[in-house]
Amino acid sequence: MHTLLRFLRASVKTSRLALPKLGVGWMFALLTINFNRITIEELNVAGVAVGTLLAMHYFLSPFQVISGRIADRFPIAGMRRTPYFLLAAVVSSLIFLGLPSAAVAMGDGLVSGYLGAFLLMLGFGVTIAVMGDTHHALIAEVTEARSRGAVISVVWSFTILSTIIAAGVMSSIMPEYDPAKMQELYNLTPFVVIGSALLGLIGIEKRLTGPELAAARAQSEAAAPQGNPITAAMDVLRDNIQARAFFAFIFVAILAIFLQDVILEPFGAEVFDMTPEETNRFQPSWGGGVLIGMALMGGLSAVLGISKRRIALIGCLGTAAGMLLLASAALVRAEALVIPALGLMGLFTGFFNVGALSMMMDMTVEGATGLFMGMWGMAQAFGNGLAAIGGGALHTGLIETGLLSPSVAYFVIFSLEAAGMITAAYIAWHLSVKSFHRIHATRITRQDALRAMESGAVA
Repeated sequence: MHTLLRFLRASVKTSRLALPKLGVGWMFALLTINFNRITIEELNVAGVAVGTLLAMHYFLSPFQVISGRIADRFPIAGMRRTPYFLLAAVVSSLIFLGLPSAAVAMGDGLVSGYLGAFLLMLGFGVTIAVMGDTHHALIAEVTEARSRGAVISVVWSFTILSTIIAAGVMSSIMPEYDPAKMQELYNLTPFVVIGSALLGLIGIEKRLTGPELAAARAQSEAAAPQGNPITAAMDVLRDNIQARAFFAFIFVAILAIFLQDVILEPFGAEVFDMTPEETNRFQPSWGGGVLIGMALMGGLSAVLGISKRRIALIGCLGTAAGMLLLASAALVRAEALVIPALGLMGLFTGFFNVGALSMMMDMTVEGATGLFMGMWGMAQAFGNGLAAIGGGALHTGLIETGLLSPSVAYFVIFSLEAAGMITAAYIAWHLSVKSFHRIHATRITRQDALRAMESGAVA
């Protein structure tokens, strides 16, 4: 009976930790399934312009490091994560109310449309950085290492589930482009984002007392280099070769996985003449594979204790295989292969998510969880950002200029993605969580010795 109650409590806690991802997934689904398709295909906005706008928030990812460092040291109402997340959730969700009008103005060629979209995505970039770091830091702090893979699989499954639900809602509300329907769709965002955040986070984080706050602040100052957050992060990357390698691994893998994100729906339209309703199936097919992969590997990792690095390696290589199948489908115009290829990519991307995200949370240091999660989030965001810009730029440079036919151009793009995942697997082969902690402990010990010597000299 005690074991059953403990399991039920853990399940409820995990589900609540995952709930905020429903709102995050909804917002990204609107951007990468709806906004990109409508602006590029229906409103004839240049792909490189759309890709750049969607990538902006990724390049504001240094705010993850900044907000993580601030949250580590300056709790609000005794909590270091929840208040920051809730504030950012409110602001980010309200930003979506203005995107449909900005899209129409961009389609009309108005400078005000581009300026408005730029400012909206600027605000989104800052707030989503805060949300990402605080949520991941909270998960790292309230879960145990052995169960973390299973927890992460559930948390990220909620993100994918939100994407699938959002795709269904989009098809229901707006099967064909209509400005009024688009506005109606985007107006749902505050309800989804704020509601899921409140239901998920309230009561999860322990409120620290006065002495606990002082101890947490002292631990934070001791666990990471002094100075501003960006300088502290750069010092860690400079001094710890494993940290540098892990940063590179996350960056390269995310770049490879999401290079097609902005242009996947245009791919269906340009190579196979699919309608928006038909291309809306792409993300659910990929997302369904991710859900299955994360559920399968999350369970196996919890029961069998599979190495997280090995899980990440399998995920990288399997995802590369799916990308090569999609490249082949583009080259020979085999429409029947598209959905299976996306499902295969999703399955192994799910494996990758469990391995890589578990490693992210293992490669943190107590007292500086926010700083380290901000660093890994920054690597992820930079990869996503370059992917969004790169996808749009490749579309413009290879297809819009007429340099290559759409089928050949997409074969090149998907093949580049596969090469990136193979490169990420090579980097992962040389990663070690134990070496990361050993190097960091050695650096901190040396730093403490230098401080003691300086104090003695002053005395």
